[in-house]
Amino acid sequence: MSPSAAEAQPVRLHLQPASPAAGQPALAGITPFSSVDWPGRLVAVLFIGGCPWRCGYCHNPHLQARYRQYHWPDVQRWLISRQGLLDGIVFSGGEPLSEPQLPAMLSQARQLGFATALHTAGMYPQRLASVLPMLDWVGLDIKTHPQDYDSLTGRVHSATPVWRSLDLLLASKVTFECRTSWQASLLPEPELLNLASTLSARGVLHYAVQPLRSPSGQELGPPLSAAAQRQLTTLFPRFDYRQANHKN
Repeated sequence: MSPSAAEAQPVRLHLQPASPAAGQPALAGITPFSSVDWPGRLVAVLFIGGCPWRCGYCHNPHLQARYRQYHWPDVQRWLISRQGLLDGIVFSGGEPLSEPQLPAMLSQARQLGFATALHTAGMYPQRLASVLPMLDWVGLDIKTHPQDYDSLTGRVHSATPVWRSLDLLLASKVTFECRTSWQASLLPEPELLNLASTLSARGVLHYAVQPLRSPSGQELGPPLSAAAQRQLTTLFPRFDYRQANHKN
């Protein structure tokens, strides 16, 4: 049973040694306050450990394994203490849809009065379909052209579920963005523009390009040209180029 609001009191989260999830949600990290993980919202970000893909540029490689460092009941009590301070909760990863208990976690977060959002690479469309009714916003990674997915993710047939996930979002009433983590050496500007044109033609309304960054936060490679940014702006009602100091 979820903690009740009557139990609300100042709560401090305690990081536990990394351990196997062992039937518990694989809560591997938390960002208590973020203004950049859900456009226009102040949120907490809960990171789920576990991802079957092995993208070479992964921003969170430590979250590829399934493990936990926080207990979900403790996090629920902490969330109660943040009621009125946060607009919502973002479930990220890793890949949050790899967590079997995600539907229950979303439901419990919503029962506490929080809006809920998801960051996903789109690899589990059936699981996405099951939680869409409990989501207010989704950030869907579109990494590259379909024919290039397998070499990027290290897994065969990895593009098909992503585009199925996009179809689900387009058919839903959930607000979402597509975003591409970008470096010119991996996806030259002409190919990025072709990918964006495909997304625009399919009906995507919000697209973001996020330059790849080093662990210290420095962008890797040259920035997206002003000409490319102008062209992308014409393709979508909303386009964001998220440089290292961006704020949503």
